Amino acid sequence: MTQFSMTRPRHLAEALRRLFPGVALALIVAMAAQFLSDHYGAPVMLMAILLGIAFNFLSEQERTAAGIAFASRVFLRAGVALLGLRVSLDMVREIGWGFVAIIIACVATTILLSILLAGLVGRDRAFGFLTGGSVAICGASAAMAIASILPQRETSERDLAFTVISVTAFSTVAMILYPILASAMGLDEHLTGLFLGGTIHDVAQVVGAGYSVSDETGDIATVVKLIRVTLLAPTVLIGALAMRRHTSGMGKRPPLMPLFVTAFLVLAALNSLHLVPTALIEPASTLSRSLLVTAVAAVGMKTSLGRLVDVGGAAFAMLTVQTVGLACLVLIPLMLGIV
Repeated sequence: MTQFSMTRPRHLAEALRRLFPGVALALIVAMAAQFLSDHYGAPVMLMAILLGIAFNFLSEQERTAAGIAFASRVFLRAGVALLGLRVSLDMVREIGWGFVAIIIACVATTILLSILLAGLVGRDRAFGFLTGGSVAICGASAAMAIASILPQRETSERDLAFTVISVTAFSTVAMILYPILASAMGLDEHLTGLFLGGTIHDVAQVVGAGYSVSDETGDIATVVKLIRVTLLAPTVLIGALAMRRHTSGMGKRPPLMPLFVTAFLVLAALNSLHLVPTALIEPASTLSRSLLVTAVAAVGMKTSLGRLVDVGGAAFAMLTVQTVGLACLVLIPLMLGIV
């Protein structure tokens, strides 16, 4: 018993020494990305992955490789799990079940059509699920979560980095153009909030676009966006079930219910029941974002820029179609007065 109690701290200390250099570097890159975002208005996720790519050589160093891999995997899961504290059933009641049903239909349609579209441009279904989920749900965060349950392929890291960069870039363009489009189409502040929250990929860009119109639009857009974030858990669960079925007999199968998805659902349920102290929600949200930015930086550090170029123009065109398609799916019921 004494020997066991002595070896556990020793093993823990060895693991920390092995992981610390890579994790510390990922944190430094994430902090640099946050600095650029705070001072120059650049999207933090985009800065994190681009800065990370510049330090790709570190992921091949024996001293730092393990920590970078740890940050890209474990920090991601912890960050997504903590997102559960940002959503609750109160948001659904605030927006109305009718529009929530429309959002669910738009998300499901975007993902399913993306899987079909992937085959038409010579990509596999996993790539369609990855890009479709990131466009339909919550941008880089969704891409990271979905990638964690996809079968490992030779192009996994490259496809993930491409998706994070592209979807963040599209989200930034949408943050600028969509408020102008909503005004040109005669949408009032309420409908503009529904449109922005239902279409822009990343939470930060939704907030930026919404509050650039008005406080009411910003509040509504943020709530709608967080409802889309809620759909990440069932999407990942359904994806994991599908992957288990299609990968039977083909190596390691994804878990039936990823632990971070379970944690997301538990925290969302606790928040819905008002069992989480209000004072904890904002710090948890900040921690979640910090973990996700660090995970994105680590993914960038594992990505070769040369391999990223190999994705090709067809994949970029596919993301363009997905983005425009989602905007049309959300706009149609708004323009028809269904909401």
